[in-house]
Amino acid sequence: MTYDVVVLGLGGMGSAAAAHLAARGQRVLGLERFGAAHAMGSSHGGSRIIRQSYFEDPAYVPLLLRAYELWRRLETDSGADLMTLTGGLYFGRPDCATVAGSLRASREWDLPHDVLDADEIRRRFPTFAPADDEIGLYEEAAGFVRPEATVTAHLSLAERRGAELRFDEPALEWSPTSDGVRVTTASGTYTAGRLVICPGAWAPQVLADLGLPLVVERQVMHWFQPDDGVAPFSSDRHPIYIYGGERQIYGFPAIDGPDGGAKVAFFRQGAVTTPEGLDREVRPEEVEFLAADLRRIIPTLPGRSLDAVACMYTTTPDEHFVIATHPHHAQVTIACGFSGHGFKFVPVVGEILADLAIDGTTRHPIGLFDPRRLAAPV
Repeated sequence: MTYDVVVLGLGGMGSAAAAHLAARGQRVLGLERFGAAHAMGSSHGGSRIIRQSYFEDPAYVPLLLRAYELWRRLETDSGADLMTLTGGLYFGRPDCATVAGSLRASREWDLPHDVLDADEIRRRFPTFAPADDEIGLYEEAAGFVRPEATVTAHLSLAERRGAELRFDEPALEWSPTSDGVRVTTASGTYTAGRLVICPGAWAPQVLADLGLPLVVERQVMHWFQPDDGVAPFSSDRHPIYIYGGERQIYGFPAIDGPDGGAKVAFFRQGAVTTPEGLDREVRPEEVEFLAADLRRIIPTLPGRSLDAVACMYTTTPDEHFVIATHPHHAQVTIACGFSGHGFKFVPVVGEILADLAIDGTTRHPIGLFDPRRLAAPV
């Protein structure tokens, strides 16, 4: 059978692309090397931060505003509980990127926010212990989304809309043809008019022809049971947070019940790896390394370690995404290099990928994500 579009990779971005494409009447085949909503890549761990005061670059804000609309639509269409707004606190010294960048984005896009000094942070959120010379930006519009539930919701919608999804069937190769693309797996060969590639940490292999300077990093997510229990960390009292210290730390309220603890992690402190070589064992010294930093800003949180899980970031040199039509094949659309901050954009990336696959263009501002910016100079 010939399809309109084949989607390679059905994690966060690929599942969203499949759902959006199927909603537009495309005959979609989705191929995934693992099972549905698996824990082998970058779309697992129970929660991801969502926020609008985007310190990475104000250029992301329009995409975030559209993403929020699509998160709510996805909840309505799927019936799943996916996004919870808890408020968000981004704090540290005034000149750190976490604070200064968040303030810049908030002012540029007129986003509602409060700037808090250290005393006000301690008063409003007693679990935090900022230094006297640290400040914070607080926004009510921040919170968290559920990655596994999101992937499941998009896959279910894609199938409901007619997509054919095949799991445990990795693609062995893909190639352009005179009228589309050909994709080969161990189970067969498929043809389609267009191809959407969302390879996650497998991007260096699947998109090797582009020579993108991508680095796959091992990252560890931790769950701790606070010393005094989870009540002070409930989502109605404790926001998601990002601390811009020497090592950036981010974390969540206690969202998994009285025995689930609270999730926290370093941002971008992992070793370079490959998907096949990822070390999934988390050692006691890794737990203590994070706990020592965490104790300084949230003294009661490290408490007792409950669990720790490894995942992967696939990072570009400038930490911006790659979303574009393939530079050499107009019938191929690519999305990769989300650099550890992509999941909050999943629904809008799915919309963008559907735009590019069907129309070759999108109304969304994606110039920042052109892969040609990463090409080595001639």
